[in-house]
Amino acid sequence: MKKLTTLTAVLCIMLFAAAATAAPKEFAIANDSTDDTVTGLMTQKLKEVLEAKSKGAFKVATFPNSQLGSDREITQSCQNGELAFVVQNTAPQVNFVPKAAVFDLPNLFPNKKVARAALDKFQKNIEPEYAKAGIVMLGFGDQGFRVLSSNKAINKIEDFKGLKLRTMENKYHVQYWQSLGANPTPLPFSELYLALQQGTVTGQENPYEVIVATKLYEVQKYVIDTNHLFHTITIIMSKNIYDQLTPEEQKLVRDAAREVITWGREQADKRHADRVAILKKNNVQIIKLDEKLLGEMQAKSKPVYDNISKAVGADLVKKLQDAVKEASK
Repeated sequence: MKKLTTLTAVLCIMLFAAAATAAPKEFAIANDSTDDTVTGLMTQKLKEVLEAKSKGAFKVATFPNSQLGSDREITQSCQNGELAFVVQNTAPQVNFVPKAAVFDLPNLFPNKKVARAALDKFQKNIEPEYAKAGIVMLGFGDQGFRVLSSNKAINKIEDFKGLKLRTMENKYHVQYWQSLGANPTPLPFSELYLALQQGTVTGQENPYEVIVATKLYEVQKYVIDTNHLFHTITIIMSKNIYDQLTPEEQKLVRDAAREVITWGREQADKRHADRVAILKKNNVQIIKLDEKLLGEMQAKSKPVYDNISKAVGADLVKKLQDAVKEASK
């Protein structure tokens, strides 16, 4: 309720200011991440690029780190036209765009280069699904692959059994870890550190960026390179607000998003080695999984793959798989 009141107040201030001066147009961008992540950096960069490209015709405010709510809450605010932009992973969007679950297919991308090329090619196929939900999909940045952190080593498939694991609010993420024998629990990101500290959960999965930015190395002993999902960072916009823009302004928004996505990918690549070094400096053991275990994980998670395929449609899955194959050539 407090966050909703804050959001309402922000909107009222912006509307009053716009009415009083008739310009510039004012927008808000929100995320559920800390500033020192690629998500946080992209959020700030989007503000800067929108204001620069519009030559001051757009004025943009940023609200990082759950200031306007959890990932799910800010997605809903975007859908409802209460919030212009959100920068976030696709996982919480599945609650509003069911076919976005196609991005939750485990072990889909062999590497970052292929993932990026495939997502760029595939974007036109998923945009109509976002539009149905009142959201404009502007593109996919990323911060690499999601990995597992835990207070116990994972070296064989049996080690997953009973692991109390925090996941995002996404049923397919839950199903994936259940298929491996873990005990996943969805929790808002803002509650994660305390939950690990108190032992409510004993593991979690996120990109290296997030593990370092939130100092999870203080409460986790191991990072396991599962690389089970590619962590996209989407830029989405309220369709209600987008449709009120002129064609020239819409093009400006799309061009700005593309510029920020390209820049964000560069930042993700530059920062990865430093994130790994910080973990090692803090005595976190990084475990590389052998091909045997990775194969067992893929086999056990096949029912999740099948469930997602049924939910989003085999045709959409094939289009994404074809994009991956083409990008792999």
